[in-house]
Amino acid sequence: MLSGLIRNLRAAGAAALCLAAASTAQADNYPSRNITLVLPFAAGSGTDTTTRLISQHLSQALGVGIVIENKAGANGMLAASYVAKAAPDGYTLLVTTNTTHSANPYLLKNLTYDPVKDFTPIARTGDLPFMLVVNPEVPAKTVGELVAYGKANPGKLSYASGSSSAIVSGATFAHNAGLDLLHVPYKSSPPALNDVMGGRVSMMFVDILTGLPHVNGNALRALAVTTKDRSPLVPNLPSMQEAGVPDFDISSWQGYFGPAGMPKEIVTRLNAEIRKIVEKPEIKAQLATLGMDAFSGTPEQLGTFVNEQLVLWEKLITNAKIEKQ
Repeated sequence: MLSGLIRNLRAAGAAALCLAAASTAQADNYPSRNITLVLPFAAGSGTDTTTRLISQHLSQALGVGIVIENKAGANGMLAASYVAKAAPDGYTLLVTTNTTHSANPYLLKNLTYDPVKDFTPIARTGDLPFMLVVNPEVPAKTVGELVAYGKANPGKLSYASGSSSAIVSGATFAHNAGLDLLHVPYKSSPPALNDVMGGRVSMMFVDILTGLPHVNGNALRALAVTTKDRSPLVPNLPSMQEAGVPDFDISSWQGYFGPAGMPKEIVTRLNAEIRKIVEKPEIKAQLATLGMDAFSGTPEQLGTFVNEQLVLWEKLITNAKIEKQ
């Protein structure tokens, strides 16, 4: 009986060694084929545009093709769940934001993934500040005028959303300014923005990259940025707090994740290459023109940041009195 136990233990040990050897060999050969980056937003969104720029350089650095797969819908849950269930071999990654990894746990009742347990943090790539834009027909050229108009016409103003940042920003604005606003949700920012420009919705909180071309083309009017201080990307716009809305400081962050259980060697390789790209001055400058404040860090720093952001976004959502859907 004892000899049988010993044989079983030896067999188990041998199997573990084989698995470890296979994992090491896989990491040593990585990557040997195309990598798919899954995005929770549609083509044309801020995350999509900045990811496509970074992926061009990442493809060159790794020597393989990078495939962008947009899986918009369910507030990012479709994309996040898809990657969470993928093989942890480094060939299916999620490029996402606070929508899936900070806000969704407090916005959605039936979340099909865990933002911490189901993912391997790889690298943060920066922040995407948001701004408040309105249809030019809305009779307000400042946030103060918008608040005054909204209070004089309760229920007349509406706001579109294509992400959690937009949902929470709109609800925070309504709550902190004491406004009665109708929320109109969309799968992603581009179609939401189209309806604001078409006059079917009054306003929207949108990332600077997606909204600024339409502001410059006079199809939208920008009133303020959502961060505590002014953004160097649009220095002429006041912050919401500066414009008179108290306790308003919301920003969208962006990062790369893989499924839980990825080999450390692959995570280290991906992190190193992504950081090299994001920290190059010329690429930082390119991303800045796209509305992104680019910077990076270690996988461990991203993991810690995600946990901190979960606490912050729970507070934002609770304070805005947003109920789970």
